[in-house]
Amino acid sequence: MRALVTAVYLFLYAPIALVVLFSFNAGRSAVQFTGFSADWYGKALSNVLLMDALKNSLLIAATSAILAVVFGTMAAMGLERLGARMRALFDGLLAAAIVVPGVVIGIATLVALVQLFDVLNPLLAGLWPGQEAPKLQLGYGSIIAAHGLFTMALVTMIVKARIASLGRDIVEASSDLYASPLTTFREIVLPQILPAVLAGFLLAFTFSFDDFIIAFFVAGSKTTLPIYIFASIRRGVTPEINAVATMVLGASLLMILIARFLMREKTTR
Repeated sequence: MRALVTAVYLFLYAPIALVVLFSFNAGRSAVQFTGFSADWYGKALSNVLLMDALKNSLLIAATSAILAVVFGTMAAMGLERLGARMRALFDGLLAAAIVVPGVVIGIATLVALVQLFDVLNPLLAGLWPGQEAPKLQLGYGSIIAAHGLFTMALVTMIVKARIASLGRDIVEASSDLYASPLTTFREIVLPQILPAVLAGFLLAFTFSFDDFIIAFFVAGSKTTLPIYIFASIRRGVTPEINAVATMVLGASLLMILIARFLMREKTTR
């Protein structure tokens, strides 16, 4: 069993280690190591197209994560007030949103947005007769909406688990002391669930930043970092792409470790 587990971990992580190793390759080859150099990191950071894609990914990930945290926390608190049957139904829907393949979510979101734009764009044109009316199309908004809805399910599951562990005693005690619902949430509930909220934000940010499949369908003319990397490797893998992948890997691992630390702190407290 130990040998089998070791072989599985080698199969999973050895290719990632090779990507990190060849990001420091002095030559242009992605398969032959000719010397150690960090020049490709400088070239990657000075690539204007790559930096634009990075800015797009950061903007989209931050916005979608904020929306996911706000609406996910609201949904988690609302689910705790439902009956057992309705709560089980919505729990199943949340789990389905997480396990459904990304390609299915991407196609479904694209079809829904195109149908919605076909209805709304003529209405907008009617509001500005004789003028150039604003036109809804795929871009930042469509990616943020798709990522926000997808990651909201993840945030809801995390925050909901934390709320369930609190119990109703402290909320009822706050109500007995004549605190308003808003005061109870701000002074009692939010400090208790804040580690879970922050962990949900970091995970939502990471999922959105790393996503390629959903963004590929709904990005329109916009380019995110995963889309740029995919387009670049079609022309051949270079150490520059390895350097970009290594930096993304490091940032993603850092986000996940911070989220795990916050969740661990929450459990300890």
